[in-house]
Amino acid sequence: MSDGLPPLHTLPAFAAAARLGSFQDAAAQLALTPSAVSHRIRVLETHLGQALFVRGHRQVRLTEAGQRYLAGVAPALEALSAATSALSPRPLRRLRLSVAPALGGKWLVGQLAAWQTQYPDIELELTTSIDLAPLLNGEADLALRFGEEDWPGFDAWKLFDATVFPVCSPALFNTLDGLPDPSALLHTRLLRHPLLSWSRWFAAAGLSVPEPERGPRFNDALLMLEAAVAGQGVALMVDALAAPYLDSGALVRPLPCACPDRAFYAVALPRGHAQPWITDFIRWLVHRARG
Repeated sequence: MSDGLPPLHTLPAFAAAARLGSFQDAAAQLALTPSAVSHRIRVLETHLGQALFVRGHRQVRLTEAGQRYLAGVAPALEALSAATSALSPRPLRRLRLSVAPALGGKWLVGQLAAWQTQYPDIELELTTSIDLAPLLNGEADLALRFGEEDWPGFDAWKLFDATVFPVCSPALFNTLDGLPDPSALLHTRLLRHPLLSWSRWFAAAGLSVPEPERGPRFNDALLMLEAAVAGQGVALMVDALAAPYLDSGALVRPLPCACPDRAFYAVALPRGHAQPWITDFIRWLVHRARG
């Protein structure tokens, strides 16, 4: 029997075979061949000068000496594993969010500091888009979008309902001679967005008006808000997105009438949110949105 340390590569093979009762199962766990595991254990037994296993046809069991040796070796291997893990960088956990620009800029970014404080080891990656292509092509794990209740082919979690109403710059409002009748907006440049229906708002205000066919059209609600601030026209806007502009006085509501519209959702492909930190983020986001 040698007095020195055994070849250290033999010890994981010994511990795995002892735990599993099989050289073949130990080989599968260690990504080795069964013959390599058997060879390492023979090297260890030669070093120690005694048998550690009683070999069977498919199974092995520890000898009395093997049991005593395992009792001393197992804690040492666990300590080595813990020390190595403590110094090794943690595996990257990444959360890729695709966010509609206005929702990202006017609501989401104000929420994320709390998430990052709670989960500092998760790397956030934010991009903007107005469609679901980033989910479909694998560039995003989760999308935040404005839309209807049904999302065919996707899992969706409602964040909050939306109410829409007209907004405009104070300077433009002053040209409207005070609080106008809703019909007065028919003679004003209306800014348009494909997801926001002027005809629905006019109906809530008591007017049957088709969707306007003229006026600047914006796919990005944030650009439309900035156009309204610049006095380019009256924009129909969601309450949550207009709120910062109304609070600052950059925009005003020329009319009090508001109407319910679609809602904001977190959307993912089925099984695309399987990682536990993505599921945790969805729960957290829903709580923040409804809190």
